[in-house]
Amino acid sequence: MIKIITIITLFICSLMSAQNVTLTVSVSGLKNNEGTVKVGLYNSDGTFLKTTYKSVASKVKDNKAVVTFENLPAGEYAISTYHDENNNGKLDKNMMGIPSEDYAASNNAKGFMGPPAYKDAKFVIAKDSKIEITL
Repeated sequence: MIKIITIITLFICSLMSAQNVTLTVSVSGLKNNEGTVKVGLYNSDGTFLKTTYKSVASKVKDNKAVVTFENLPAGEYAISTYHDENNNGKLDKNMMGIPSEDYAASNNAKGFMGPPAYKDAKFVIAKDSKIEITL
């Protein structure tokens, strides 16, 4: 009886851990190797570009950056990223509020007269995945 309970417990644990995935994000098209690339992961329309679900920063090498999000629940997400060239921790904007540092979103979504919409940037991951974003 103890063997059966142990086997069932291990089986349930393996199913639960199988639902977590790894997402690798490659950002290319950077103008230079200065500063860092900030990548924000969002898990809902209501928080998109407001509050990140998870965020990671990476140094730039050969005008590219790669970040990895581990142990994510499978599901729907969107990404925004920017090249923080001066390493001040924020997306710099000019006097009119237009970003002066390069930025992009997953699916290379573009906004019209503003930032991209969540519906254009969202994607679904069910297994370990890699996506590429070009600034």
